[in-house]
Amino acid sequence: MLTYPDIDPVIVSLGPLQVRWYGLMYVLGFGAAWLLVRRQLREFKWRTLEEQFDNLNLFLILGVILGGRLGYVLFYQPGYYLRHPMEILATWQGGMSFHGGCIGVIMAGALFCRRHNLDFWKGADLYAATIPIGLGLGRLGNFLNAELYGRITGVPWGMVFPDGGPLPRHPSQLYEAALEGLLLFLILWNLRKKPWREQSRFWPHGSIMALFLILYGVFRIFVELFREPDAFLGTVLLNLTMGQVLSLTMVVLGLALWLWRGRSFPAGSNPKIA
Repeated sequence: MLTYPDIDPVIVSLGPLQVRWYGLMYVLGFGAAWLLVRRQLREFKWRTLEEQFDNLNLFLILGVILGGRLGYVLFYQPGYYLRHPMEILATWQGGMSFHGGCIGVIMAGALFCRRHNLDFWKGADLYAATIPIGLGLGRLGNFLNAELYGRITGVPWGMVFPDGGPLPRHPSQLYEAALEGLLLFLILWNLRKKPWREQSRFWPHGSIMALFLILYGVFRIFVELFREPDAFLGTVLLNLTMGQVLSLTMVVLGLALWLWRGRSFPAGSNPKIA
């Protein structure tokens, strides 16, 4: 059994201003995605999007924040926020949903690409290959905040969290950081060139995004077996947590997207990269 290390969630305080580990993880995640997407733009010589890159990123950040917050409100506590609508925008009180953020960023990206006549599926692949870095850092932030810990366990690496009672629990935040972050990034980053080089029915543009949806959903469903369900929600359907239900939906949509994009690709064609 391990004891949770004494970690102050605040890195430094400057009067009323506080720099927190969780916020730093967000900044590092956005920064890593920015660098790696720009690298891919130059790697694949997509100059049209490179000219709109900063404007697109602003759109996507807004999509993540709005989608994440509204997703939490609608998926996790709709009754509470229906009674307290003025708290919907109180993001400083906590409450963000990854699945809502995913919906928000997809909608923001699709809207921007349509407005500027850009290929949405190419752009989606570029970003999907880098998102796991932010996810992994975000889960490390959850661990540093001693939140979203796992279920009670007897494994040797079980950890006693400050607000989790006297019994050891799975450090499920670290499981998620390893699977949804590191492993998912290594898979997608090593496959990122296939839609640009092969452009086959099996690897059309959009396939990296589809693979992200599928694998993230599978990893999240698995880790939720070790993660403590939200106390105010518990299980919601067939003894599944809300995270598992939403992730199962991601897997289904990812598979459907993969099949649809493959069928929309002309048989036997292999056009040159534009």
